[in-house]
Amino acid sequence: MIQSLRLQNFRSYKDTQLEFEPGVNVIFGPNASGKTSILEAILIILRGSSFKGSDYDVVHFSHDWARLDAALGDEKRAVKIEKTDPEHVRKSFLIDEIEKMRLAAQHLMPVVLFEPQHMSLLGGEPALRRDFLDTVLTSTKQNYSSHLKNYRRALAQRNALLKQPNRNNDDLFVWDLRLSELGGVVHAARTELVDHMNQLISREYGRISARADEVAMRYQSTLPAGDYANNLFKKLSADHDKDFARGFTGSGPHRDDFVLSINGHDAQSSASRGETRSLLLTLKVLELFELEKATAKAPILLLDDVFSELDGRRRRALADTLKDYQTFITTTDADIVAKEFTQRLHTIAT
Repeated sequence: MIQSLRLQNFRSYKDTQLEFEPGVNVIFGPNASGKTSILEAILIILRGSSFKGSDYDVVHFSHDWARLDAALGDEKRAVKIEKTDPEHVRKSFLIDEIEKMRLAAQHLMPVVLFEPQHMSLLGGEPALRRDFLDTVLTSTKQNYSSHLKNYRRALAQRNALLKQPNRNNDDLFVWDLRLSELGGVVHAARTELVDHMNQLISREYGRISARADEVAMRYQSTLPAGDYANNLFKKLSADHDKDFARGFTGSGPHRDDFVLSINGHDAQSSASRGETRSLLLTLKVLELFELEKATAKAPILLLDDVFSELDGRRRRALADTLKDYQTFITTTDADIVAKEFTQRLHTIAT
């Protein structure tokens, strides 16, 4: 739990001290009043990075440094961001006054973020859905982040070779092998996560939507799942001519997706607005469950201006889910949030 937060020279905040409660904290105010910046600061304190932009951007334009200080139970934590030149910063962390250049795994706190961009998760590009899976896995599966980074590096190397004017299939062999090995790890982790979420998705969707629909979640790949690494290697080798012609790698986990269905119908193309909202909430609840199971800690929820997007029934369902978690909700209308919660809310005006 985060008990307090001080923001110095952070975005529009010159020096502000905030106190939080264990339950639901409602941050309200007009648009552009700094509500989202508070969520951004919380995420940086708990996870080390922002969801909005570069570290350089968070420093107030009139200063060369920004600092965040927080009390997390018995732990005191701070983040210092100092401009080193017109484009770069030095970021460091203080954990009980001991300086560290990054947050080690044992200091990362579980957080679930729901922001307006997530509202396009189902209807948007497949990259959004891949990012959703990768975000969950980075927080729950040991070494997944490093495997994913290595996969992306190998993909970039292979794509660079494909763009060279003088083709050489022998040079591609090394990257075919490397990409297929790492791709197998990424694919296995994603399919395992989707399979587990699929076991829970109908139940949680029904609780949120108050309907007895059959919901399914399936990982979608152009390659057979069995011995995926070997299948990908064969496909990459067979597609040298195609990949050289198009200048990029056409197969692999970077081209995969997941699909959702309601009562056997593709949700991405046929779900109503209400069904889409229920599915999005369900995915975020499943993310919460995965984090809690992996870390044995109650995640902190950050809801950025999405509560008002939901109708009354879905707000009540979400409120029921949130009652056992410390939650931060930004809104322009605190009354919309307050009427759905039976417990006392802590309000913060911006």
